Amino acid sequence: MTIELPLLPDLASCCSPATGGRIDDAAAEALARMFKALADPNRVKLLSMIAAADGQEACVCDLTAPVGLAQPTISHHMKVLADAGLVAREQRGKWAYYSLVPGILESLADALAPGR
Repeated sequence: MTIELPLLPDLASCCSPATGGRIDDAAAEALARMFKALADPNRVKLLSMIAAADGQEACVCDLTAPVGLAQPTISHHMKVLADAGLVAREQRGKWAYYSLVPGILESLADALAPGR
């Protein structure tokens, strides 16, 4: 079962980088939501683990031990990342698999890059 995430503005095409000029309200809100989700070190670790995994996807069952948190806590952090539009969730049997939203890391980097 695949869960559809709400569409976020295409950060790369809708606005100039935060350091290169004004961005519209919708893009600013989307960026703030993403950066707020990344304000927790455990979520940064989880996102980096998914980014480094084969196919840039990981089962929640594989994320608990490396981070040292219980499965319900990992699930909470992953929900925050999914709600922010950074990862997509797919249910496979009893396990949830998370993958990076295509191009999201590049969009975040571009939003902060000067002169782009």
